[in-house]
Order: sequence, then C-alpha cells, then structure tokens
Amino acid sequence: MGPSKGTPPCSTDSLDPPTFACEYKSAAAYLDLAANAHGAEKGHLVHRALERIPHDAPQVVEVGPGGGAAISFLAAQLARDRAPGRSVHLTLIEAPGVASQALAQAMEEFAEVGACTLTQGLAQDIGALLPQSVDVIAASALLHEVYSYGGGYRGLHAMMRTLPTVLNPDGFFAYRDVYAVQASSLHERVVQSYGAQSWLQFLRMFIPQYLNRGIHPYHHHDDEILARQNSRIIPIEELGTHTSTFVAAPVGMFREIQRHYITFRDHVWRSGALGFTPILEGQLSHDWIDLRAGHKRVHYRFTETDWLSLTRKGTLLAISEPYADHYTIDGDIFDEVTEVALTAFLVAVEQGDVGCAQVWSSWLEREGRETYAYLTIDELLTAFAVNSIESDNPRPTVLMPAQKSDILRKERNYYNRFLAKRVANPLIDAKQLVLFQNISLADGEKLDQALEAIQGFCSKPNLARIYAAVNSRR
Repeated sequence: MGPSKGTPPCSTDSLDPPTFACEYKSAAAYLDLAANAHGAEKGHLVHRALERIPHDAPQVVEVGPGGGAAISFLAAQLARDRAPGRSVHLTLIEAPGVASQALAQAMEEFAEVGACTLTQGLAQDIGALLPQSVDVIAASALLHEVYSYGGGYRGLHAMMRTLPTVLNPDGFFAYRDVYAVQASSLHERVVQSYGAQSWLQFLRMFIPQYLNRGIHPYHHHDDEILARQNSRIIPIEELGTHTSTFVAAPVGMFREIQRHYITFRDHVWRSGALGFTPILEGQLSHDWIDLRAGHKRVHYRFTETDWLSLTRKGTLLAISEPYADHYTIDGDIFDEVTEVALTAFLVAVEQGDVGCAQVWSSWLEREGRETYAYLTIDELLTAFAVNSIESDNPRPTVLMPAQKSDILRKERNYYNRFLAKRVANPLIDAKQLVLFQNISLADGEKLDQALEAIQGFCSKPNLARIYAAVNSRR
C-alpha cells in the first residue's frame, strides 16, 4: 500500500525510497484490466478459510483489493453456497488515492450476499484501521509492496508481528504473491546466459536503475552482478546487444529481471506503441492450443501509430488470420515477430524518442523499482512463524499453515513457455499461495499438525528456528 495521491509517484533521489505510484497504480488500463485477473485464484484461499470458520457472522478483510476480481469471485461462491442465517461482512482497505470502477462494481455484487465497506488507509497501519479483530485477512502481492515502499525487511517483519494482534484466535491470513525460486536463499549465486537482443537491451537499461533506485536486498559483496562478453567483464550499462552474455548474480536478481521483463513487455503491448495491441484480458486471452504446455493463440488489433513499417505490418498480416474485427495468430510466432519490434522500441527509448520514453517511464514509475521476490517459500514460512510469535499478543499465537494443502503453487504456463524459448535456464514463473492460521501456542495438537505441514517446505535449520521460537513463548 502507499501514500496519498498528493505524494509524488516516485522519488528522484537515489538515496530516498520510492513511494507508491498511486497515479499509475489506479489508472484504469492497469487496475481495471491488467491487474484484475485470476479472481478465482485470488479468492480461493479466502473461500477455503470461510469454510473453516464455525460461526455465522465472519469478519473478512481484503487489503489492496485492486480491481475487485477476488471480490467478484467470492460473491459468486457465497451466492452458490449460501447457508441460512450466515452473513459475511467484508472490509476493503485500499491506499488513499487509488480507485477503480471495476472494484465499485464488485462491491455491488458482494452486497447481494453480505455487507461490504471500503476504508482508505495504508497496509502497515492495519492495526489502527481495524476497530476489532477479524476472522480472515487476505492480500495479494501485499508484502512485496510493503517491502518496496514500507521500510524493506523492517516493514515486512513489523507487518508479520501486527497480523496476529488483529486476527481472532484460529483466524486466517490468506496470502498470494510471486513465486520466488527453488533455492536455499535468494542470494544463492548462479550464472545465466542471454543471447536475444531485446533481453540484452533490457538488461542494459533496467538493472542499473533498479540497483540505484529500487529497494532491494542485494548489497553484500557476494551480490555483485558480473557480466561477461567475449570473456571480458563488462559494466552492465555498457553491454553490447549483439554479443551473447554470461551474467553471474544472486538467483533472486534473475527472478527480478525475468518478472520485470514480462511486466514491461505486457505494458508496452497494452500501450499500443508498437503498432498493435494484443487482447490480454477476457475470454479471447484464453484461446488455448495446449493449456498445459502454455501454447495459445493471440488475438490482436492494429493501432493508429505508425511504428510498424509497411514491411513489418505486411509480414504480421501474412502470418495471421482475420477474426471478427481483429486478427489471430499462433502465440509462438507472435512472440517471435513482436520481439523484433520490442527491441526497436527499447533502442528508440535510449535514443530519446519522446513517445517511447514516456511509455518506458510510466512502467518504471508503476513497478520498475519494486522487488517482487524477497523470500523463498522456506524463508516466508519461517519469517511468518518467528515474527508472529514475537507479537504483542497477550495470548501468544503463531501464524503457520495448519495443513500441507494450505501451501500452493500455481504455475504460469504461457510465460514459462515464452521464457524457455528466450532464456537458457529460466526460473519458474508462478504464484505462491499460503493460508496461514493464527494458532494458539497452547494448542499442542494443532501446533504439531502445523509443524508437520511445513516439514516438506522448510530446511532443517529453519525448522529448528521455528521450534525454538515456539517453545520460547509456551
């Protein structure tokens, strides 16, 4: 969450932390469309938590509801499963200055099955925003925004210590965010190779500004990013774009590069600056040739910009098929052709093209400095357990998943297919979902179940940390 709308979207001083880009985060093209998908995935854990709340008037809080996709899903589920006498009260907490027409519509839908209210405030102030404890708190991508705009790890840990104090005993925190990596730590050093011109161009432009202006954890001497071309170490900002490059860096940094490249590419596509606009939301965005393989048809329209030369436009038309008022094309072919246009776009940004620079800058302001993956699943579970035990709760509790099935990973097959064709050894692109329960430290049986649930996800040293923290307050 972030500051009021009157606050500048991002600091221009590299020593100051970036602030939440309300202007760009609440733009209709972003909030009502780009960030308003996967409602079933976002609302799944909340619905699951409500099935485990025994009383008839559960209090639910959604932090950062965005365009309301999860609210619409939950409304539909509650309408289908409505139990006589049961009424859910939903409180939405959104940053000041962030508004969405789609959210207003979702709230109307929820009003048919329960009560729904909207509160303006910052996520880190949740303890003051809630007048009483609640049964379920839900959030999607909240912690990476708290990390990026609310004090780094200190802000994260403070949030983890606050949550148990605003949750009822045995209440739930339903959390969804970008899947990190399969590694012991985000600082684990690995080597990646890049050969595609668009990726090399992106590395040269993105990494320096991210390291200088973003909030990130890569400050240790072992976190240095080393790029080699023709066996020579090359400063990132001087990378050539026609020579294959080997980059040695923390694995978490490669997660940042991958995730940011994808969001940047989709942002440029939506802008229409390349001369075409793919349909990335709605039914046509799910025209699968092979769902499991991530292979789909892309539906697109030409825009009025003159970015595409007649030759490029003719090539795109020759390999596409007309479909109603637009065109459709095999997704793999579309990716191949449009990467050429994306490379030209990035070159134009560096050369000072005003229109392209504006599109690039708007993406940087919205999310180019955010740190998406700051914790592996092992670290996430451990941090929640240890910090929640250290809360000021008079009756000590711990936030842990009570069942193994409360820990989920949803892979993004389309993006994984794209990455596999562009990067030598890509990281898995996915969302990780965890349903934490506010378990009393006096409940030995439930504690044992929770410890058993996380054994397959946590390392032995971290299991020992959790065990020691649990027993320090019992």
